[in-house]
Amino acid sequence: TRALLSLGRPPGRAQGGGSGIYLMVCTARDRVGARYKVQENIERFFTRFVEEGKATVRLREPAVDVCLSKANASNLKNFLSAVRLAHQGTDTGALPLSALVPAKTSEVEKPKAKMIITSRRDYPLTKNFPYSLEHLQASYCKLARIDTRVLCLKKLRKLDLSHNHIKQLPATIGDLTCLQELNLHDNHLESFSGALCNSTLQKSLQFLDLSQNKIKALPIQFCQLRELVNLKLDDNELIRLPFKIGQLDHLRFLSAARNKLPFLPSDFRKLCLENLDLFGNPFEQPNPLVPNIQLKIPLTLLECAARATLNYRIPFGCHLLPSHLCEDLEVAKTCQCGSACLSSFIQITVTMNLHHVAHTVVLVDNMGGTEAPIICYFCSLACYSQFLDRYLQTN
Repeated sequence: TRALLSLGRPPGRAQGGGSGIYLMVCTARDRVGARYKVQENIERFFTRFVEEGKATVRLREPAVDVCLSKANASNLKNFLSAVRLAHQGTDTGALPLSALVPAKTSEVEKPKAKMIITSRRDYPLTKNFPYSLEHLQASYCKLARIDTRVLCLKKLRKLDLSHNHIKQLPATIGDLTCLQELNLHDNHLESFSGALCNSTLQKSLQFLDLSQNKIKALPIQFCQLRELVNLKLDDNELIRLPFKIGQLDHLRFLSAARNKLPFLPSDFRKLCLENLDLFGNPFEQPNPLVPNIQLKIPLTLLECAARATLNYRIPFGCHLLPSHLCEDLEVAKTCQCGSACLSSFIQITVTMNLHHVAHTVVLVDNMGGTEAPIICYFCSLACYSQFLDRYLQTN
């Protein structure tokens, strides 16, 4: 129960002496408040967890425990010091005493958890947002950037900033450790930073709406957001999906309609979706007989070492290798045979029925198709030849 604690004398009580000092507790149910005499009436203080904003004051008469929690630690210490002095009856003239009057409704009402703002004129400019907010919607407010006051709302679980003019996201959004849903639909975003992908959002973010922006590509680190369940990327300018999108093993709903995707990444095969929407993308016609050959023969020493590291699952990290080599290893391709390849490979696109990765598929085009081109990699001429033999026999 939210409460207001006051230490002071009732109105009209004469000044001087500690016997007239009371502790008053007001709640939403009892705004008039209960008053307890303080001088020589404290049985014990329990302050073991005062640094966490918790304490208990045990009274003698009546036998009551006043339990405090979720308080500001510094304010709580000052308050307990004042109560202790009043109990001892010394130096009461220096105590910060209050007039013991009924509390205002706003002082003891239940903390506000939800706030919805849908116009510029309703957006608060002079006062802070309640720190207790768990759901904040600020749409149609013509915001050009994310308000720093919003970034202080550590209890936020749902943040809806759709239909604004936001161009860039601050990395400090990653400090919202409880954030589960982030809606940025219909803004002016051109990118989604890698710093956000490496923040605490990795463990919390489940819903992300980036639709109707100007994003051309997502960073390599995007697939670190592994708790994502619902991802909306419609109506952007995406020319590719994240290379390691298959790492999003919790993803169930994906929409990337009306972008500029020519094909899907190889890792797309690993997804297990309930609903998929890729309508309106200019997918290329796959042609496995026209490969993109990036194969270097003989293989360079770097390529050999990289393949061996990945194929034999040798541990690596920035404490062992330069960071740029670690980044290269993390985005290595996988051949149809299961072996890794770094910068020496053969690339083709083949047709994949999207029902292989999703239960419900929105038609890819107006012709009723549910197929899309997907990239395949081969680590050698031998692997490509084997694929080609099977492909020609089938067709």
